[in-house]
Amino acid sequence: MSHDTATGIPAQADAEPAPHGLGVSLPLAEARAKTEGTFPYAADLWAEGLLWAAVLRSPHAHARVVSIDTRQAARMPGVHAIVTHEDVPGVGLHGRYGADRPVFASEVVRHHGEPLAAVAADHPDTARMAAAAIMVEYEVLPAQTDPEEAFTAEPLHPDGNVVRHIPLRHGDQEATGETVVEGVYRIGRQDPAPVGAEAGLAVPRPDGGVELYAASTDPHADRDRAAAVYGLDPERVKVVVTGVPGATADREDPGFLLPLGLLAMRTGCPVKLAATREESFLGHAHRHPTLLRYRHHADAEGRLVRVEAQILMDCGAYTDSSRESLAAAVAFACGPYVVPHATIDGWAVRTNNPPAGHVRGEGALQVCAAYEAQMDKLAKKLGLEPAEVRARNVLATGDVLPTGQTVTCPAPVAELLQAVQDFPLPALPKDTPEEEWLLPGGPEGAGEPGAVRRGVGYGLGMVHMLGAEGADEVSTATVRVQDGRATVICAAVETGQGFTTLARQIVQETLGIDEVAVAPVDTDQPPAGPSCHSRHTWVSAGAVERAAKMVRTQLLQPLAHQFGMSTELLQITDGKITSYDGVLSTTVTEAMDGKELWATAQCRPHPTEPLDGAGQGDAFVGLVFCAVRAVVDVDVEIGSVRVVELAVAQDVGRVLNPAQIAARIEAGLTQGLGAALTENLRAPQGVLRHPDLTGYALPTALDAPDIRIVRLVEERDVVAPFGAKAASAVPVVTAPAAVASAVRAASGRPVNRLPIRPQAAVAQS
Repeated sequence: MSHDTATGIPAQADAEPAPHGLGVSLPLAEARAKTEGTFPYAADLWAEGLLWAAVLRSPHAHARVVSIDTRQAARMPGVHAIVTHEDVPGVGLHGRYGADRPVFASEVVRHHGEPLAAVAADHPDTARMAAAAIMVEYEVLPAQTDPEEAFTAEPLHPDGNVVRHIPLRHGDQEATGETVVEGVYRIGRQDPAPVGAEAGLAVPRPDGGVELYAASTDPHADRDRAAAVYGLDPERVKVVVTGVPGATADREDPGFLLPLGLLAMRTGCPVKLAATREESFLGHAHRHPTLLRYRHHADAEGRLVRVEAQILMDCGAYTDSSRESLAAAVAFACGPYVVPHATIDGWAVRTNNPPAGHVRGEGALQVCAAYEAQMDKLAKKLGLEPAEVRARNVLATGDVLPTGQTVTCPAPVAELLQAVQDFPLPALPKDTPEEEWLLPGGPEGAGEPGAVRRGVGYGLGMVHMLGAEGADEVSTATVRVQDGRATVICAAVETGQGFTTLARQIVQETLGIDEVAVAPVDTDQPPAGPSCHSRHTWVSAGAVERAAKMVRTQLLQPLAHQFGMSTELLQITDGKITSYDGVLSTTVTEAMDGKELWATAQCRPHPTEPLDGAGQGDAFVGLVFCAVRAVVDVDVEIGSVRVVELAVAQDVGRVLNPAQIAARIEAGLTQGLGAALTENLRAPQGVLRHPDLTGYALPTALDAPDIRIVRLVEERDVVAPFGAKAASAVPVVTAPAAVASAVRAASGRPVNRLPIRPQAAVAQS
């Protein structure tokens, strides 16, 4: 397929494009409602007799809870119920990947913002005032915030401070190279910063159960966790997914949902919570702050011989997804390069810092910034161009990862690097007063044109698709057709990644039916798993395709039997069924003849295995690759940075929706830009500073550079449905490394920390 060199979007043929089906830029079904403000989110929900909830959170990062006195708060007019750890009827601990997190702290608080109690009242202000009136006596304890000290510090949790250690050993552990470069790197805490803060509604059921309405991205897992906490059978808890206002992580932390159900069952009334932005920052998980130490060995020509690395990830107070994030970091610690020998040690440790968890590209982003910095150092020491030293080491299909897994999927890394390298560089800005707004720092900045240096840098990144290390990846979908309309029933949550649009396109292409709807998601449907790692593009879309094909067979079999031919000799195009010889020609509506057809199917990819004691194993279903070239202008006197352009080439397998994939890549690059330059959720002594969107600097439209999608490599992965690969995570991973590389080129400084501080971009005199 040809692509426009400026955007990478497939060029349109001269003929009018098909109105539906795969490969077409079908608009989102909910796009109009979202732009008009009529799309229902959890914060918009209402119910008769509604009460409002508020959560009391710890102001300390580490403290012993001496007592909790709710009597004064309970006497306040309008307060209907208060719940603490004593009111949890079931299991008092929860967690996405290991139950180690209390619903409410009882004896000790381990992080700033940890919940201690929840209130239900007849007005949100009353609920917040009542929560503030709960008297908690604390014995403040020293906060353990240094992950390096966590190894020998007093245990913060009964399970100890070390969540996981992965010692990866690959090849000859004594191998050395003629050229050696070393570096120490630090990656800051990035917040997923969802467009809408967390919200939810709990409604009690007549059978003593409860229904939870929330922007859950994994409704069945949330249901099971809630049922365990409530002491109920899962069948008595129902999770209904409301509109998700954007998700680049686990969107709905159960800590927001669990108190709602307790309050609803206690009061017998619907209870709603709509978190403030500060509560959102305090409650959900962030990207793991990471400390990385690297030593690269290479021969005289710049080919890698061995990589040594130590990776220390700060989990914060609880485990969340830290085990999985560490596995990705260790497995991809060498990047998309051929490394014959590797010695990697990775640790994830508990501290009293805010909890860390799943954020798009977790683990892979941190190591990408480090290994790409090492490649720049290697190029400088050998006198090579940064792109050249990368080109001499790139991974290809058939090569072996440091985990011992052979890369069987397409790995066009060399092609991606060449594409961004060959793309024309942007013109230099004019040194005139009229163009001073192009200076780093903007029109009101203090920069001087004479101090601006332009830098060009490169980043190569990789991520895995689906769950890893033996995760049972499966999804179920039903396709039902009646009266010329198709309905897809699948519990895959639309988080903005475009699953509902893709499901419509699949059914349109397979059955030739224009009108396709995707049913709302709840836990009465079979599970589809979480919305992360581009799972739904693979397993859920694969299930939809299989179900649609089963319906197609039901539709065509009577006709094929009537005309004495197989169904393979019939095709459906634009709502018409025709045979290969033209004898048969009818419409889908006529063939249906008022019947209702439906089928249910599952999709389960090939299994993976956990990493063993040496970090070896076939842990990943598939891999995705990306190359980014960043062009930056740096005022080397004051350290301000302006990203001029990001050029990206990406391994996509197959373009299923051109406009949608372009939007996903652009959004991923912009999120990566934030990690590179502005986003750092600071927590001195474990206490979040400025937990709001004023103190936490997200990149805006004014900060976004020109983004050029110069190449989308459509080399289909034969084991993936449609051959498509993940789109949005890998540009997030790669962009920060490319920006840092460009700042190094402009300033001559090592740039070993993200986000990049101004002092790190000031040229050395």
